[in-house]
Amino acid sequence: MEIQAIDAKMLSKMFLAGAGNLEAHKEIINELNVFPVPDGDTGTNMTMTIMSAAKELNGLDDDDNMEAVCKAISSGSLKGARGNSGVILSQLFRGFTKRIKTETTLDVYIISEAFQNAVETAYKAVMKPKEGTILTVAKGAADKAKDLADNGVTDLGEVFKEIIEHADYVLSQTPEMLPVLKQAGVVDSGGRGLLEVFIGAYDAFLGKEVKLDLDKKPNGEKKTSYEAQAEAEIKFGYCTEFIIMLEKNFNIKQEIDFKAFLESIGDSIVCVADEDVVKVHVHTNDPGLAIQKALKYGQLSNIKIDNMRLEHQEKLFKMAEKENAEKEKKAEPPQEVGFLAGSVGDGINEIFKSLGVDEIIEGGQTMNPSTEDILNAVEKVNAKNIFVLPNNKNIILAANQAAELTTDKNLIVIPTKTIPQGIAAVINYIPDDSVDANEENMISQISLVNTGQVTYAVRDTVIDDKEIKKDDFMGIGDKGILANGTDLNAVIIDMLNQMVDDDSELISVYYGCDVNEDDAKAVKALVEEKFPEYDIELQAGGQPVYYYVVSVE
Repeated sequence: MEIQAIDAKMLSKMFLAGAGNLEAHKEIINELNVFPVPDGDTGTNMTMTIMSAAKELNGLDDDDNMEAVCKAISSGSLKGARGNSGVILSQLFRGFTKRIKTETTLDVYIISEAFQNAVETAYKAVMKPKEGTILTVAKGAADKAKDLADNGVTDLGEVFKEIIEHADYVLSQTPEMLPVLKQAGVVDSGGRGLLEVFIGAYDAFLGKEVKLDLDKKPNGEKKTSYEAQAEAEIKFGYCTEFIIMLEKNFNIKQEIDFKAFLESIGDSIVCVADEDVVKVHVHTNDPGLAIQKALKYGQLSNIKIDNMRLEHQEKLFKMAEKENAEKEKKAEPPQEVGFLAGSVGDGINEIFKSLGVDEIIEGGQTMNPSTEDILNAVEKVNAKNIFVLPNNKNIILAANQAAELTTDKNLIVIPTKTIPQGIAAVINYIPDDSVDANEENMISQISLVNTGQVTYAVRDTVIDDKEIKKDDFMGIGDKGILANGTDLNAVIIDMLNQMVDDDSELISVYYGCDVNEDDAKAVKALVEEKFPEYDIELQAGGQPVYYYVVSVE
């Protein structure tokens, strides 16, 4: 049967299904990372962006109202946007919904115009758009929609099917547009993510059920039963755990009876029997009853009882203390200038704080902060002008989006792409200079910082004409892979040889959470031996994924 238009309820259903399909394929999308490093995050970023919108949409009472549906999709995705791919996806949704929000139903012509507006909006959001990316796939879909509308095709089933087929074809051509994709043997990950959204939406249009689990933590993991209780009223107050050391046979009937007893006095029950021991966990208001019953089967060990109500109250008290401190801080006259820095790792956090940064935005390669995360951090900085240091090229777009959404403070995004660039920017801030002069000075200073990062390869590939084997160490510079091999120290030295020049004076080495202090000191000694004419600094960064982050200035 030919369907020529869809309403808001169907649009909502299709969007949620698209989100569900993207979520189901996020790990496959993560693996399409060009560099074979253990930080692929495109699928995660896009999923968390669309899930933010899906949660707002799912909470609507009037999902048959086009304007309300569009607002939930646009607002939710803008606030939840993470990483470059997530920001671009949010801009596509923003442009699409802006065109359709005043309509009652959507036919081929309106959908075609919405696609065109989506692409125009997304291209404008990117400073230097590249072809062979999610933008190209979106543009291909928009072109196909326009072509079908211009040729009088009215059946939406046929339209959606042909749009997906053409988007899939355009995606397959992305390696021909970006040589780095072809060399790595992958298609564009953002484009693949967008295609999964299209496929899920089309499945819903055809009447297929697509699962979507919105009860997840921000990092995508399920909430534990304890966390769910902490957010609601606690019915059973004592978390009780112990081990029964069986003195006689614990048969199936006894195990069933014991579990039934535990269920009668509490919840969140775990009761696992293994030969001569039984592991027990229960939330109850009377731990003594559980213990007395268990003593019938044997002696007890590892008894642990926690008052969850007190823990919850303490947590709420700490939250209230923090909230009051923030209110008091807000009540003070605002400073002229404040700083906000993206960071990852306890050591790096402490370095930024010691340099006078007011607020840290947690999140790095594998978990980019969202636009909303940045806005929440901005709210905590009591200053008229706030310098935002993303310190990661994948966070800059989200920071710029936060700046556009902030009306009561002046956000100045310094486009720092690495942690060392962010440190250099803060160090070169001059309090007596104007905001504009400092912005110009910081941007000029970060261009003088060369950054190298050392990690390992998660797959075999060829990048920058370098043949890389799985588990090789890699030294990645600002513009690509500088060194690789099986000897970590050799890779570090080879990388540094390509980073230093006649103007270099200082080499700073930040070691990660997977490196012990003695090994880091040995690396410092090696660098001092190979580069005796430079000052060498060693700092505990605590960053994940990268064994060492090195800067040359």
